[in-house]
Amino acid sequence: MSTKSTRRLLGAVATACVMALGAGACGSSDPATDSGGGKKDVKAALEKGGKVTVWAWEPTLKKAAADFEKKYPKVDVELVNAGTGDKQYTALQNAIAAGSGAPDVAQIEYYALGQFAIAKSVEDLAGYGASTYDKTFTAGPWNAVKYDKAVYALPMDSGPMALFYNKKVFDKHGIEVPTTWDEYVDAARALHKADPKTYITSDMGDAGTTTSLIWQAGGRPYRAKGSDVTIDFGDAGTMTYTNTWQKLIDEKLVAPISGWSDEWYKGLADGTIATLATGAWMPANFTSGVASASGDWRVAPLPQWTKGATATAENGGSSLAVPKAAKNKDLAYAFIEYVTTGAGASARVAEGAFPATRADLESKAYLDSAFPYFGGQRANKIFAESAKNVGTGWSYLPYQVYANSVFNDTVGKAYVSSTPLSKGLEDWQRVTTKYGTDQGFNVTK
Repeated sequence: MSTKSTRRLLGAVATACVMALGAGACGSSDPATDSGGGKKDVKAALEKGGKVTVWAWEPTLKKAAADFEKKYPKVDVELVNAGTGDKQYTALQNAIAAGSGAPDVAQIEYYALGQFAIAKSVEDLAGYGASTYDKTFTAGPWNAVKYDKAVYALPMDSGPMALFYNKKVFDKHGIEVPTTWDEYVDAARALHKADPKTYITSDMGDAGTTTSLIWQAGGRPYRAKGSDVTIDFGDAGTMTYTNTWQKLIDEKLVAPISGWSDEWYKGLADGTIATLATGAWMPANFTSGVASASGDWRVAPLPQWTKGATATAENGGSSLAVPKAAKNKDLAYAFIEYVTTGAGASARVAEGAFPATRADLESKAYLDSAFPYFGGQRANKIFAESAKNVGTGWSYLPYQVYANSVFNDTVGKAYVSSTPLSKGLEDWQRVTTKYGTDQGFNVTK
């Protein structure tokens, strides 16, 4: 992990790029139909059959996996939810270190993929023909999974941000949907005053949400180039975020509930958590996890830090990779190729996934499709517009998985003590600077 070449690799892989909407051909929905390289092995593996174990939490994979099994009846796909985000990554790293128990396919978010690539614990999929999909996917997700001639995963979705809000709750209290973050704070005050049990959102400290909102505000705290890394949470964009979010914390306007917990789902369902600023991949999770609130929720553009602006950011977005320790790598690639391109990708989009494929994102059918969950709203138009306005120049740390794992030990203190949010970010910067230096990076402010 200390060599210059692997550090350079990680810096490139972990850099997040803005999504660009342009013309492009869609990949084949049939895995392994071309000749050459690993493709022949994949075709033979499909004919032979076997079991593919997939560690993932994304709900639309269930339908895609069923379609894949129907198309290839000799293949059995086992979907396992080994935890979301950092929980799964820890389990995956432990399985890889132990030399047993690793899945054949793993869902890995873009911010985390570089850390697995630098450890050489995921396969380079170029030998299977993955590099032919350079025009299939939109620029941001594609650039997040490749480096030079290597392709470490195939994009599954992306996460341009929007504001999900409970229209039923807003209408009940006569509150307008906020278009700026200042209006958002005012709405938070009005909601909580009208009903002390209702909060504008929940927040116990989330690294992904924090960095995404800093990104939208113009902050660029991370720079990575080769072995040189810069961390600076003192820039203007970061301060814009902290000054506003501190008001919500100080006035106790955010519910002290952790995301993805049972209490969080309950709050989304009963309206006591009234909004969620997150990525465009969220609709499928509403449908599967908050079914009882169908019809109550709507989607709006992300509030702006400056009135009249249009800037957005990415939040989340995942890829599917093949661990080096996988038992059935050929079948694993076949499954990945199917569910991320062509008919498999389109089927997932129909289930509520946000497309990483150009053809799906730009199609009239996609843009005009109505979401029954959101009262028939054509929310995809909002998501697609957000994708066009993602701020450029954002980078993640080459060791962002570690950084996120210590977020609650530093920034998280602002939610449970008198520690200011800005001080928490300073502590996060200090801890991650030391870690990076210990790993052989040249980390400066």
